[in-house]
Amino acid sequence: MNLSSLSASSSASSHPLAPFGWDEGWEAEFAPYAEQGLLPGRVVRVDRGQCDVVTPAGVVRADTEFVVPRDPMKVVCTGDWVALDPEGGDPRFVRTLLPRRTAFVRSTSSKRSEGQILAANVDHAIVAVSLALEVDLGRIERFLALAWESGAQPLVVLSKADLVPDAVTRAHLVQDVETAAPGVSVVCLSALDGEGVDVLRALVGGGTSVLLGQSGAGKSTLANALVGEDVMDVHAARDVDGKGRHTTTTRNLLALPGGGVLIDTPGLRGVGLWDAEAGVGQVFAEIEDLARECRFHDCAHEAEPGCAVLGALESGELPVRRLESYRKLKRENQWIVAKTDARVRAEIRRDWKRKGAEGRAAMEAKRGRLR
Repeated sequence: MNLSSLSASSSASSHPLAPFGWDEGWEAEFAPYAEQGLLPGRVVRVDRGQCDVVTPAGVVRADTEFVVPRDPMKVVCTGDWVALDPEGGDPRFVRTLLPRRTAFVRSTSSKRSEGQILAANVDHAIVAVSLALEVDLGRIERFLALAWESGAQPLVVLSKADLVPDAVTRAHLVQDVETAAPGVSVVCLSALDGEGVDVLRALVGGGTSVLLGQSGAGKSTLANALVGEDVMDVHAARDVDGKGRHTTTTRNLLALPGGGVLIDTPGLRGVGLWDAEAGVGQVFAEIEDLARECRFHDCAHEAEPGCAVLGALESGELPVRRLESYRKLKRENQWIVAKTDARVRAEIRRDWKRKGAEGRAAMEAKRGRLR
């Protein structure tokens, strides 16, 4: 390392924003804006066109009017690094966003085919799953597909482990989730008694983590355990279905005492895919590997001869549930991409016509045999 690199590294590590993820890379990105007299900051909360930004001088309120784009993927989001007005302005404005390294995106529930960014510049995506309810492996796979696609390293936390005191049952649950989450760490955790918290803290320390999951998954309790104090309100889940109220209503960025930061998010009722083909492939890596052994490169794994995927299904190597989940997420992702990509829409229409023609030909052949 030369002297200039050493100096830059030392400057970044001693920067007031270092506890919030500031490093020499962000320092280099911000350099042009520093020359303009702007201040660096990281967005800790966004609310109705304004945001709270942590700066070298502390947390300030800023207006996002100057960075309201037509593209919803470029709106200010919790976790963003920004350049904002120096002290003295009233109101103070966020002038620009620094380029994002990663972004966790889902599709909105609207009919306009839009993506929604839940968190930016994230290193770890923590998927919280409550053991108070039956574990939904398909939902976990959905979260993981988005996490892999974001560029973050996902991990699964099985929360409320104290509600499953039987060690054998716990082990089976962990094994089931590990099968659905290849290449992902799975932590069985109880924030109530502290079990597993140190393991999770070690896995996510030093980076930025986003906490994801449904209402009632124990995210706010987990956030308090990681931070070491009650920074988030906690409401009890309903006994009837284990679901909680929306304790967290905005995305908040919290500094962790041992290093790193945590973005807590509201409970997510729906988790739609958003152009997550690579993420789906990562979640179902074993199916993607099998597909490379199929006789035909465009095998649909439905009834084609020489299909390695169907062969694994018949032998029991591949669980039926995994293949069904894979097909479902692939179809959904293709549909959302087709809504915004004319070329993909045309390919789908051609495929429908081909399958329709094949179906009609098969029916005609069947009728001919019956005559």
